[in-house]
Amino acid sequence: MIIALFAAVIFLVSADQLIKIWAIENLRGSEPVQFIKIGSTEILNLNYLENNGAVFGSFSGMRYMLIVVTAVMIAACTYIMIKNYKKSKFLSVSLALVISGGIGNIIDRIFRNGKVVDYFEIRLFNFAIFNFADCCVVIGVVLLMIYVLFIDGRNKKVTAENK
Repeated sequence: MIIALFAAVIFLVSADQLIKIWAIENLRGSEPVQFIKIGSTEILNLNYLENNGAVFGSFSGMRYMLIVVTAVMIAACTYIMIKNYKKSKFLSVSLALVISGGIGNIIDRIFRNGKVVDYFEIRLFNFAIFNFADCCVVIGVVLLMIYVLFIDGRNKKVTAENK
């Protein structure tokens, strides 16, 4: 299982970096491209942006702090995943997603002058432009919240009742 988790991380990071290379080559310097449209309503555009901050542009220009925080998060999640992969597949997959997104974005911060390449723009409402790595992190965190709130507590309750 642990090999499959690390293979998934490698796959997701590779997909993220390939999409970013495509975005740099095809979207940089151009107008936003309609990607998903229903009738006259734009749902999702591809819009190139280099973000030197974190979520919603927060911590803008704090490259080294963001690299350190991300590296610590990746290390902590990797440790927890390795320690618990036999205990819970759900927890392990959640952590693998967070790790993948973190690695994808830290690669950008290190090799793209502190900037992360973003390209997805939701048009239904005003929302930040984001990337595939961000999606991995958000989905992973949501799954972690589900695990902590609903699965881990129930497992502890069942274990306590069986004693």
